Amino acid sequence: MKIKVVVHEAEEGGYWGEVPAIPGCASQGETLEELMANLHEAIEGCLSVDVEPPKSTSKDRVLEIAV
Repeated sequence: MKIKVVVHEAEEGGYWGEVPAIPGCASQGETLEELMANLHEAIEGCLSVDVEPPKSTSKDRVLEIAV
């Protein structure tokens, strides 16, 4: 799987990156190599969280909307 990340140069030196497809998923590193390793770990952690599916009743409907 490939996922896009946005890499920023930190004002204090080094880099930080964020994963737009996963809100709140971000990391930092002193070098680009360290940042990439840290982002891999952050993505793995964000995707491994067990989220309980929402409970629904027979009266609930699922709709798809364009935003």
